Amino acid sequence: MNAYAVGLLKDVVFGPDIVRYLERIDETMKPYRGRFLLHGQAPEVLEGSLPADVVVIEFPDIEHARRWYASPAYQEILPLRTRNAASVVFLVDALPEGHLATDILR
Repeated sequence: MNAYAVGLLKDVVFGPDIVRYLERIDETMKPYRGRFLLHGQAPEVLEGSLPADVVVIEFPDIEHARRWYASPAYQEILPLRTRNAASVVFLVDALPEGHLATDILR
């Protein structure tokens, strides 16, 4: 089942560190079959406020996502982002096909 790395980033400083991070992140995801689904698009907020850019990276499963985040290649570039943006990053599993809202009541 797919899993996702989700990042909410704000106050991004687009200087040399962020440029280097962007130039290198794709290569860190390749061995773990990660791919961007969302990458900084401004969301159309319908309720409340979301003062952050949204990033979603899809992986084949949660283990691939965990191994990517913990990989030496990603950990090497991670400070390039964390020094230049306020962020919340988390991993989450996808739901099985056919999931209904009422399934959480069981």
